[in-house]
Amino acid sequence: MEYPLLKLAAIDIGSNAVRCQISAVLEFGGNYRLKRVEYVRYPLRLGEDVFATGRISPAKEEKFVKFLHALKLLMEVHDVAHYLICSTSAMRSAENGQAIAERMKRELGIDVQIIDGQSEAAYVNRVIMQLLEDKRHYLHIDVGGGSTEFNLYSERRKVASQSFEVGSIRRLQNDGQPGAQLQDTWQQMETWVKENARRYHVTRAIGTGGNINKIYALAQLPLDQPISRRQIKDILTRLRGMSMDERVNLLMLNPDRADVIVPAGQIYLSAMEWSGAKDMLVPDIGLKDGMLQALFEDHFEEIRPITDQSHRMPVPVIQKDSEGS
Repeated sequence: MEYPLLKLAAIDIGSNAVRCQISAVLEFGGNYRLKRVEYVRYPLRLGEDVFATGRISPAKEEKFVKFLHALKLLMEVHDVAHYLICSTSAMRSAENGQAIAERMKRELGIDVQIIDGQSEAAYVNRVIMQLLEDKRHYLHIDVGGGSTEFNLYSERRKVASQSFEVGSIRRLQNDGQPGAQLQDTWQQMETWVKENARRYHVTRAIGTGGNINKIYALAQLPLDQPISRRQIKDILTRLRGMSMDERVNLLMLNPDRADVIVPAGQIYLSAMEWSGAKDMLVPDIGLKDGMLQALFEDHFEEIRPITDQSHRMPVPVIQKDSEGS
């Protein structure tokens, strides 16, 4: 017997990978949960083309279209009611990014939104707010392949935010020979973090993104325990001393993670040092979770059962696990 589930889907087109998460909306006793039922990640690496040439190559464009077609079929199989597709740094930097988005609409009938850094941060903010404690001041650091987003929270309120075009793939491509533009942006980033962390008395960092999630996993800490700045530094030192083969075969990192984890990790570590934060929460949430939260809020009148007559907007619990995952 089939159990009826309303499903929402979020597709995050990043500079390193494309992620698709399909979650079912569950309601019981007035409480809501978003339970993950499908998750697909593919290392398309649009940033490799864009940050080197300014464009997405024809070969990568064709692969991109095929993968989005596959995800469209996956959503159809799951009977997804509503979806949201957002692309970030690579597509907004690509000369042909908008043209490719228009092709997706024309050929596949799907809408791909190219969002700026502030919109990206706003989505993540929807789920980060649920983690904050009263009377604490946080620096949220989100490192992608092409950009890094910073948000400062004081007393459960976002008080400052900024996006910088520095990310793991950009650093990887420039390691050893950093260009003047990257050096200048790095200096601007340091100045912004130092000034705002001092102004708002930052005491703790929050890290989101695939690379900090993997660093946290390598630390083998108890669930929900913060990772210290020293532990992050020690793990990066260990990784620098390993070859790609060792990272892949001994630590079981995916190849597309093994080469960017150190450049990304250095951004997190540097931001912690600039802000004075000695430890970091790593909640394993990101852009796709904020997109799902937005879908839930936008379509709540459809989602809400007839028996729920309350006028409040509930905050759903984001549940990560699914059978067989």
